[in-house]
Amino acid sequence: MQLKSLEQQLIFLREIDRLKAVIRQSPLLDKSRKENSAEHSWHLAMYACVLHEYAIAPVNINRVIQMLLLHDIVEIDVDDTPIHGKSSSEVQAEQEARAAVRLFGLLPRQQGDELLALWQEFERAETEDAMFAKALDRFQPLLINVFTGGGTWVENGVSLEQVLSRYGPVIKSGAPRLWTVCEEWIARHFAEEKDQYPFQ
Repeated sequence: MQLKSLEQQLIFLREIDRLKAVIRQSPLLDKSRKENSAEHSWHLAMYACVLHEYAIAPVNINRVIQMLLLHDIVEIDVDDTPIHGKSSSEVQAEQEARAAVRLFGLLPRQQGDELLALWQEFERAETEDAMFAKALDRFQPLLINVFTGGGTWVENGVSLEQVLSRYGPVIKSGAPRLWTVCEEWIARHFAEEKDQYPFQ
């Protein structure tokens, strides 16, 4: 029985190696290339380690880190969907839910069920742990956009109103003090962009 469990765990670990091949829209901060989803997940786990004092309430940091390491595993099956993309959120949610069942189903039953429940908790964003994890998942790409001169915002013609509505509610609900910093960054970015392109 133990050997069978190990075999299942190793199958899962080999399968999630594929996350390294899922390329996101966000660039690295040095702009040398786009980041992949595995790098994004690792970086978010580090954000949680360093920034947990900014959570809306005291959180279980180990659970938050687990959620962040797990949250994009479904992209192995469904690829990355940029926040500024045009896809249907309902269709995307269904596809991701199916992918989660398949991927966590590779593990021994109890372990797979526990990780699937964590992934689902992150998706619902109703607990303080999940709200903070979700906030970081918005905060990291926002920071990247700001510190790469606009990044995907410029590439996709994203407006100030779109940035405020797509990032604001999630970051504010899970990490309001981080959102205060974000508002300053966003205001500065769009003011500079307006100065640079006054007739747009």
